[in-house]
Amino acid sequence: MKKYIIGIIIIIAVVIGASSVIITYDDQYKLVRQFGKVDRVITSSGLNLKLPFVEQTDTLPRNVQLYDMATSDVITKDKKTMVTDTFVLWKITDPLLFAQTLNSIPNAESRINTVVYNSLKNIIGSMDQTDVISARDGALSTNIMESIDVTMDQYGIELVSVETKHLDLPSDNKTAVYERMISEREQMAANYTAEGKSDSQIIKNNTDKEITIQLAEAQAKAEEIIAEGEAEYMRILSAAYSNEKKSEFYSFVRSLDAAKESLTGSNKTLILDSTSPLAQIFTIK
Repeated sequence: MKKYIIGIIIIIAVVIGASSVIITYDDQYKLVRQFGKVDRVITSSGLNLKLPFVEQTDTLPRNVQLYDMATSDVITKDKKTMVTDTFVLWKITDPLLFAQTLNSIPNAESRINTVVYNSLKNIIGSMDQTDVISARDGALSTNIMESIDVTMDQYGIELVSVETKHLDLPSDNKTAVYERMISEREQMAANYTAEGKSDSQIIKNNTDKEITIQLAEAQAKAEEIIAEGEAEYMRILSAAYSNEKKSEFYSFVRSLDAAKESLTGSNKTLILDSTSPLAQIFTIK
C-alpha cells in the first residue's frame, strides 16, 4: 500500500512539475495568463516557471507570417476593372498589445485583409488603368505600404511587405485594352520619329549654311591673295621697266624664254626672219 501511495505522489509531482515549466523557442512568444488575463509575456527563448493549474500559456509566432489574400476586383480612376491577387508578409512586434486588441492569428489576418484591401482599392482608384499596369514593377506595392504607414502599430503588428502576385485585366476586355495600348505606343513612336527627322533637317540646314559661308569666305580670301599676287607681279614688272638697262635685260630674258619654248621635238633648229623681234636678240649691234 505504501508503494502505491509513493507512486501516486511521484506521478502527481511529475504532473505538477510539467505544468509548472514553460518552454519557449526562438520563433515564439509566450503569453502567461491568470484567469484569462495576460499577466506577463515571455519574449526570450529558454525555460521559465509558472503556477500550475492557475496560470495558462498561449503561443504566438515571432517570425514573419504569410497571409495570402483572396483574389478581388478593383476599379481604376478611369472606371476600368482590374483583377488583383495579393499577399502580405507581417509579424507581431508587441505581443501584449496584440493579445489585448486582436488576441488571435485569424483576427489579425482579418484586420490585415481589411486594411490592405482598402489601401489597394484607394491607390488603384486614384490611378488610370495604364498607370496601374505600368506600376506592376514595384511602384504599386510601395504606394500601398506608404498608404498604410503605421496603421497596424495599434495592434502590435508590423507589415513587412505587400506584394502583388497577379494584377491584370479581366479576360473579357484584356485584348481590347492591349490593342489600344499598342496603338498609343505606336502613335508615340511616330511622333518621336517625326521630331527626330525635323531636328535632323534643322541640323543639316545649319551645317549646309555654315559650309556655304566658309566656302564663300575661302573664295574671297583666295581672290584677295590672287589680287595681291598680281599686284606684286605688276610691281616687279614695273620695276623691271623702270630704266633702259633693266628694260633691255628683261626683254632679252623674255626673248630667250620664248625661243626656248619654240624649240620642241627632236629638231632643235630655230629659223627666224631677220625682221622678227625674236631674231633681234641675236643681232650684234
